[in-house]
Amino acid sequence: MLSPDPVNTRSASPLGSSKRVAHLTTVHSPFDVRIFHKECKSLARAGYDVTLIACHDKDETKDGVCIRAVPKEPKRLLRMTRGVRNVYREAVRINADLYHFHDPELLPAGLLLRLRGKRVVYDVHEDVSADIASKQYIPKGFRWFVAGAISMIEALASRILSAVTPATPRIATRFASRRLPAVLLSNYPVLEEFRVPDHDTWSRKSMAIAYVGVITRSRCIQEMTQAMSLLPESLGATLKLVGNFSPPSLAGELAAINGWKRTQVLGILDRGRVAGVLAEVRAGLVVLKATQAFVDSVPIKMFEYMCAGIPVIASNFPAFAETVNGAKCGLLVDPDDPQGIARAIEYVLTHTEEAEAMGKRGREAVLSKYNWANEEHKLFQLYRTLLDCSCAG
Repeated sequence: MLSPDPVNTRSASPLGSSKRVAHLTTVHSPFDVRIFHKECKSLARAGYDVTLIACHDKDETKDGVCIRAVPKEPKRLLRMTRGVRNVYREAVRINADLYHFHDPELLPAGLLLRLRGKRVVYDVHEDVSADIASKQYIPKGFRWFVAGAISMIEALASRILSAVTPATPRIATRFASRRLPAVLLSNYPVLEEFRVPDHDTWSRKSMAIAYVGVITRSRCIQEMTQAMSLLPESLGATLKLVGNFSPPSLAGELAAINGWKRTQVLGILDRGRVAGVLAEVRAGLVVLKATQAFVDSVPIKMFEYMCAGIPVIASNFPAFAETVNGAKCGLLVDPDDPQGIARAIEYVLTHTEEAEAMGKRGREAVLSKYNWANEEHKLFQLYRTLLDCSCAG
């Protein structure tokens, strides 16, 4: 249960007429790419007084965004109860003009804020009902119940909240027939984050490919590692992994695969270092299993590889094919076929001119279409519409 509202301690905005907005998360890092580096930083640059309430070790202000820290809970159940309560209390305390929350578990807090007359936006990062099927921490026979409960709460929310900002077209269709305004905010990259190699730089790139993201079985880490073992020894190829293992024990299991000795684990890196890795390699992997959660997804890593000017090696899903074939920026593979993945890697490493051309075409597609600059205008328009209303909207 959420406790009664805390005392209102709102202070005047330093900009006087600027609107105070608050982003809320219990699940994501305070420096999450979508939440902090895209939405919050864009809003701060546009003149909003932006506060981000998240699990962090201290209050701080970074890039114009005021981060209000709440304690990180040691267990998932505590995060979904006490953690939600803590975020809600802090949200009410700052008394923002608009609240924008990012996790399904914060739906009760969002509804309570809405009942206080606040404008509240629900940012839907994932197709939650589909994603529940892959959650190993939920007993298999109980997952349908959890997915159904979340769907019911979302249906209620669609009649009460101010707006929703889905991250993919598939998610947007779930809200299309509801009263709730849905503004698609695709998770496209920030152009300024990635350096693009010139021809001379490309020729000096290492014989390496990269994978960026959470490292799991469903994201084909075993198949990618097996593919590395199938490459010719003379090629000297390396797979660079950027991200964390889930579960952590997975790294030990991979050590038994021959291709592991051709793999370099870099761990979790900040945005600048991720860009540095992509500047060094010759292709990026976005090979995912054909699960319901992935088949219609829009993986940010694909567009970051394109933005960095390197070819994409992706699963042969229709949604992925539309992007890759449309831009002629990479190769499609069967995610369950290590041999096919190995052939694609070998092709981009041995066909230098074509690989470089793929990378350039991908970059051009991002410059014209798949970039955050285009998306942030939709975010600004939504905020203007909600905040300029004389009613709570």
